[in-house]
Amino acid sequence: MPSTATVYRWELRKLVSQKRTYLGLAFAIAMPLLFVLALTLRRHGAGPDVAFGRYVRQSGLAIPLVLLVFGSFWLFPLITALVAGDIVAAEDHNGTLKTILTRSVGRGRVFAAKALATFTYAGLALVVMGLVAVAAGGLKSGLHPLTTLSGTRVSVGRAFVLMGASALVYMLPLLAIASIGLLLSTVTRNSAGAVVGTLLFSLLLQLVTILPGLGGLRPYLLPEQFNAWQGFLRVPTDWAPIGHAAWVCAIYAVVCVSAAFLVFLRRDVAGD
Repeated sequence: MPSTATVYRWELRKLVSQKRTYLGLAFAIAMPLLFVLALTLRRHGAGPDVAFGRYVRQSGLAIPLVLLVFGSFWLFPLITALVAGDIVAAEDHNGTLKTILTRSVGRGRVFAAKALATFTYAGLALVVMGLVAVAAGGLKSGLHPLTTLSGTRVSVGRAFVLMGASALVYMLPLLAIASIGLLLSTVTRNSAGAVVGTLLFSLLLQLVTILPGLGGLRPYLLPEQFNAWQGFLRVPTDWAPIGHAAWVCAIYAVVCVSAAFLVFLRRDVAGD
């Protein structure tokens, strides 16, 4: 029987052959290029109200950090939903899932491989955006020391370390959204519905954060966790939002992945 690692490689090869995989990565590449282009055409930065917005002309290292803020609104939820919402539903619709599940491959291994492939793609999109943003930002503003949110300046090398740590924290809510997409993909058996549903759910949570009278829910909603990475860009490091995001996102991810796994295990492969 194939191992989980083998099935995982199968899933990655499937992603490589699908157009929507490259569509999401194209979005991840286009966003920093368009941002730098817009920055070139205007006199001012991204605005003082945006984290690191006032520093984008001082150091290109500020640009990927600004894009982390903007990307949490719709870009990364969309990129993640494109694959997470499709990875089970597409094969269900095409009838290939039935073939896979009737072969000598354990359902648990198939599901684990699909979940890992989904999470890998989300991480890859984030890395691609970061690399392109650093390259474009370096060409536009140069790779100079970065001013943190506390007003202190850190060296280029230290800034790269902090950016890497920030990206890992940013991945927490991103994986939670991927888990939601995986659940919808498994339950609905409809790619379009799962992709749109994942994106709408993410946007709905953002709407809830700004509705009057619901401020008490903000600390437990995913949009708020997308800001936790900023704790690494303060001196000293603010660990409170990072630790909070870790357990909040873990609850979302564990609940959704567990529910999707149970549905997947009980999948009826005999019917249509």
